[in-house]
Amino acid sequence: MTTYVQRLAEFAAGVRDRGLPAELRADAARRVLDVLGNSLAATSERPAEAVGALVAEWGGNGRATAIGAGGRLPEPSAALLNGTLAHSLDFDDTHLPSVLHPSASVVPAALAVAESRGATGAALLDAIGAGIEIAVRVGMAGYDERLGNSVFFERGLHATAICGALGGAAAGAMLSGLPAGGIADAMGIASSMGSGLLEANRTGGTVKRIHCGWAAHAAVTAAGLARTGITGPPTVLEGRFGLLQAFCGDQADPEAMTRGLGEDWELPGIFFKPYPCNHFTHAGIDAALRLRARNVDPAEIESIELGAPTAVLRTIGEPREDKIRPKSGYHAAFSGPYTVAAALLGGGGLGLFHEDFTDAAAADPARLELAAKVRCVPDARCDEIFPHQFPAVLRVRMRGGELLEERVDNNRGGPGNPLSAEELATKFRLNASRRVSPERAGQITELAYGLGDLDDLGRLTDR
Repeated sequence: MTTYVQRLAEFAAGVRDRGLPAELRADAARRVLDVLGNSLAATSERPAEAVGALVAEWGGNGRATAIGAGGRLPEPSAALLNGTLAHSLDFDDTHLPSVLHPSASVVPAALAVAESRGATGAALLDAIGAGIEIAVRVGMAGYDERLGNSVFFERGLHATAICGALGGAAAGAMLSGLPAGGIADAMGIASSMGSGLLEANRTGGTVKRIHCGWAAHAAVTAAGLARTGITGPPTVLEGRFGLLQAFCGDQADPEAMTRGLGEDWELPGIFFKPYPCNHFTHAGIDAALRLRARNVDPAEIESIELGAPTAVLRTIGEPREDKIRPKSGYHAAFSGPYTVAAALLGGGGLGLFHEDFTDAAAADPARLELAAKVRCVPDARCDEIFPHQFPAVLRVRMRGGELLEERVDNNRGGPGNPLSAEELATKFRLNASRRVSPERAGQITELAYGLGDLDDLGRLTDR
């Protein structure tokens, strides 16, 4: 019988041979633009500087672009740096209910191989579309309907890094011209490389910010090893000692990887983020912004209750003492109390933006005072909806006794509440302004949306 990795590889090879439908290529182009914007915004972040210093030490023959710097690096080094950039600010897209960020691993891996191999923009988009689809379908194999959550997440595993390595490897192998068997080998090899733990979401540390970089690095390496003759096990996904058994045990659903494959695409339903912070905080931010639009005076607030799905409280509400007093701007991006307070007091961009997640902003006395009034609690309706959305309800009691409530069931940026083309362009422009001129930002936008007709990828990535 054909194994799961072989079926996924045949799907990828078929996409390369036929090309994606026009609407899916357009969606893949939007993913590229989003990744480029998030990456340009992250170039001055400490993790990017650290990884940049490391790959400079490694040296090597450069054939792929370092985003924002314009220099050339070896494929694995470019993938490591660009994947780190793409995920550093937690602004990357999210697939539900697998709860993973596929583009931040797949796009940097595919871009590095495409540049190195001289691929066209159309081939890049096809590889990205197939790679993202594979990543989220492997993630869905770890979703337990009865549990109502990702088994990866429940076990403290970062599905983004694990599944992203496989999707990126498939994309890299496609762009390397490997047949279906070689694409399967690349994914089989990457299955031994993808990893990531989520403890940094709870108690701090910057290691999570390199998870997508390492996944992209693993993906490029796996594709290269497959090209030069290393093979992977055919039962790498469903086998007794395969990926799903190792990470998810008996709770895995292998059939999710191929159910409707090639007909029912997950790609168009992946959420774009309007705010540069953990996606679990977004509905609370939306609720706070609605209250702000009602002219609620933060100075008159006595207490705030943030209701959320039980499963997300470990990330955005615990430990309470750390969430009401974040240790850094990055730590604040995973705090329900802080993000609610920041939105009530007024933020930047599309509601909150990068200036709201600096170390100085996270230490602002007014925000900390308001955050201390926030109590995070489980909410039954939110539990029913999660993880198909990341809902929240905000209840604010005013000093005069009035109780105000805003409930958000559908996150901004997804199919039920999408960001407009203008909002996506605004997000990119604001992100890119941290590194390039407005004129160059406009050029990149045009090139990304016309990527299907672009033959020289250097025009897109060079400064």
